[in-house]
Amino acid sequence: MSDTLTYTVPGIHCQHCEMSIREEVGEVQGVEDVVVDLDSKLVTVSGRELSDELVRAAIEEAGYEAA
Repeated sequence: MSDTLTYTVPGIHCQHCEMSIREEVGEVQGVEDVVVDLDSKLVTVSGRELSDELVRAAIEEAGYEAA
């Protein structure tokens, strides 16, 4: 069974933002897919046994804040 977490990340606005978040969040244990929607400022993370805390930390590590 897959889990899905969605975050609003107001600071994202370009392809570089998208790549940074995808790289950092993609390294979190259990993450299978990361979708960054620049228009809606949403980051959707899919995987198994996801940790909200670890995903938020990865977004911060990429230089952004999950609202």
